[in-house]
Amino acid sequence: MIPNRTDWGKLNITLDDYLRKNHVSKNRLSKAAELQYTQLQAYCKNKIQRPDLAVLARICYALGCTVSDILEYVPPEEDTP
Repeated sequence: MIPNRTDWGKLNITLDDYLRKNHVSKNRLSKAAELQYTQLQAYCKNKIQRPDLAVLARICYALGCTVSDILEYVPPEEDTP
């Protein structure tokens, strides 16, 4: 049985780290994925509340990566007695 929880963990967008590690400029990605720079910047700063799957697909296609390369799941902290 699944417990009644209020904290399910969270997803972090790690796109900015990926771009730095792979030496990809935001301007280049913005053009390749056909995104407005401000929209890409919001993804890089992890300021998106409801990520658009189509946008994530365009980013992954342009970078030649998978979604797991730019997203990470952070589980909730376990309750301690």
